[in-house]
Amino acid sequence: MKTKHSIVREYIKSTILDGTYIPHQKISSESELMERFNVSRHTVRLAIGDLVNQGWLYRKQGAGTFCAERNTKDTNHMAQKNIAIITTHISDYIFPSIIQGAESLLSKNDYQISLFSTDNQHENEKQILEKILTYQVDGVIIEPTQSAISNPNINYYLNLEKLNIPYIMINAYYDELEPLSITIDDEKGGYVITEHLIEQGHRNILGFFKTDDLQGTKRMKGYLKAHRTHQIPINPTNIITYNTEEKMTKPREELEKILDQTNNELPTAIVCYNDENAMLLLESLRKRNIKVPDDISLVGYDDSMLSRVSEVKLTTIKHPQKEMGEAAAEMMLRLLEKNAGLKSDNEQIESIVYEPEIVVRNSTREIRELV
Repeated sequence: MKTKHSIVREYIKSTILDGTYIPHQKISSESELMERFNVSRHTVRLAIGDLVNQGWLYRKQGAGTFCAERNTKDTNHMAQKNIAIITTHISDYIFPSIIQGAESLLSKNDYQISLFSTDNQHENEKQILEKILTYQVDGVIIEPTQSAISNPNINYYLNLEKLNIPYIMINAYYDELEPLSITIDDEKGGYVITEHLIEQGHRNILGFFKTDDLQGTKRMKGYLKAHRTHQIPINPTNIITYNTEEKMTKPREELEKILDQTNNELPTAIVCYNDENAMLLLESLRKRNIKVPDDISLVGYDDSMLSRVSEVKLTTIKHPQKEMGEAAAEMMLRLLEKNAGLKSDNEQIESIVYEPEIVVRNSTREIRELV
């Protein structure tokens, strides 16, 4: 359990790292901090004293306490060139391939890699950003956390910009920052995978989408657009949305409810947010002896290893996993060279959007001859 003075200390440190206080700016008074945290003056002074000793703050007799001008390069980092790679996950799904692609090129250029995972939680993202701002890495490659909803950590990215630390976003981006990014056209991907089912004769198509990430909202938009383009009425109950915390439970529960219906026509196909979601739903279908694709067609997204390990090989959208990592590393190196004056300021470095490519396997089938 954190002590009261450590809570006050971490709050002050956070306000420095998110850019609320700049060097030589006066921080909140002792009285204001006492009132904010409902603590004694002694507790506030302990917190401030720690930060003065660590070089975060300095005192002026009779004037108050001020944010210090810090040499944020820790002595352990001074001799090394360091790039932080932050993803929502590290050791599973498509992330090892993305990281491997970036790491291989960056290490060839003598950069050390620091890996971090947010677990798609804003609080974890905040703590990681504070850590890398403390040591001021040379650059950051980051997958945004819950990119479809308002992010409470935007100030930390603005502080990166102020410190001239380049960052690149992969898979998604925070729209308000308009950052350099490397993504797939997920709206088109959702459209292509849905259209594939429609062209096979499917009309009653379920869609499962994780909507706290931008990828999910865009894939859902593509799903809707494919229905409209082909003039197929959309049943609102066919769209199931869920968030990160619900990803292992809600999709299965909702599918079970739909399969339990006896008075409605059952769906003939399912569009899944990604391959992980597809494997989860495949397990539920197996328990009911519903065969894929004989009884129902199933599509995923990302062409992960999961799409190939089951006896049912998934039709899916290809994700340029290693290629994306390599492209992010190459873009970062160009940005660092530009910042160091080794490249012309006029050179344009632009975001990359990959075209989605469908990979057709045996999880889908035609259900009638098309006219």
